[in-house]
Amino acid sequence: MPIPDYDIIATLGPSSNTKSMWERMVSAGVSGFRLNTSHLTLAQLTGWLEKLYPFLESSGLALVLDLQGSKWRLGSFRPFELCKDQQVDLILAEETELANVLPVPHPDFFQAAILSISTPASQNQTRITMNDAKITLQMDFASSDRVIAKVSQSGVISPRKGIVIMGSDFRIENLSDFDRLVIMATRNLSFVRYAISYVIDAVEMEVYRTLLGNSAFLIAKLERQSAINDAEKIACFANELWLCRGDLGAELGMNTLAEQVYLFGNDIYTINTPVLMAGQILEHMTEHATPTRSEICYLYDTLNRGYKGVVLSDETAIGRYPIESCQTAALFKAGKS
Repeated sequence: MPIPDYDIIATLGPSSNTKSMWERMVSAGVSGFRLNTSHLTLAQLTGWLEKLYPFLESSGLALVLDLQGSKWRLGSFRPFELCKDQQVDLILAEETELANVLPVPHPDFFQAAILSISTPASQNQTRITMNDAKITLQMDFASSDRVIAKVSQSGVISPRKGIVIMGSDFRIENLSDFDRLVIMATRNLSFVRYAISYVIDAVEMEVYRTLLGNSAFLIAKLERQSAINDAEKIACFANELWLCRGDLGAELGMNTLAEQVYLFGNDIYTINTPVLMAGQILEHMTEHATPTRSEICYLYDTLNRGYKGVVLSDETAIGRYPIESCQTAALFKAGKS
């Protein structure tokens, strides 16, 4: 039996930057597009909007712009490989060319690090994860402008990736200056929607609703335990919720992530706002033309449990098979199963 029609939001990037590609993605079942502004300059975003404008105006499709919100991200540097047991310094800076040094342009990150390392309830609270928990560091020292850490899970790190102190609930809740520039440049475009990263609770979401007004289409990205706990109230100020497993997993750890996603799925019918699943939906298809069997089973289970759609990320932004990924995501749409 087909699952009722659902949304597929495809993230745009180098693999999906032409009109012909957008047309093929829509034919495959895509119902909207997404740009992560944290990985763009204002000039690059303007370039995307100039290309997309006529297509979106004529098609009636929406474009979701991810705003950084209170999420921490690394600054600018040359990508390099972090090896296990290597020492790495994190410094308060927008960019750096120093070897084995990562810039973090968020003073509150260092405030949170000091608190975590001075009164750790467990080793997890002195652990830093980056790039959706693909890389892990263990903090040894923290000050107001520097953290010294050792690599416990290695990998190549690149600019603008998200960074998390596990178990930390310290964060200054606000839109960045860049977020405000993005909003000023796009708020008059009828097809634009805004996804707010790292919403902590309904109190914070209400601030964004007041800031952008009732006419703006706002999406709250659930990436923290506090947001999961407050989802029903957050939904009062949002047009849509996205459960983002990548950053949520970086915050909670894998075991807790699995438990929380399962429990949240049980309660999804109590939320009067559409909820989409985001994060590694068809991750295998970033490099392969077909999904894994487990991805297909999980996709079916996700939609069958009441989620109103899915958000594709690397699969369509930088993946080798963006069209095939969209076709696979649409497998269970009404009339296509």
